[in-house]
Amino acid sequence: MQNQIDHRLLLDAYEKIHLHGKAEQGKHTLDGITAYTDHDGYTVFLEGHNTKLTLEFHNKYHLEYEASRDYDLFMKKIEQISKGYNAPGRDK
Repeated sequence: MQNQIDHRLLLDAYEKIHLHGKAEQGKHTLDGITAYTDHDGYTVFLEGHNTKLTLEFHNKYHLEYEASRDYDLFMKKIEQISKGYNAPGRDK
């Protein structure tokens, strides 16, 4: 199953998780989604709802999940985080 995901949505959700989430051991968690990067910051990882998404340099991504329901729940949460939290300096 090939999924077309907007990399800007993923990066926006990552930023908001990083800003608003609970930090623990280099990872940030917000609303059930955990976000972190590799050592150089070029690869972003988002995990939750039995789904792991790896966003690599040049906006290539890899998804790991067993059931499409897990993927659907994960993407709904990513969209909710992106829409529901503001970056600093932005009004709702």
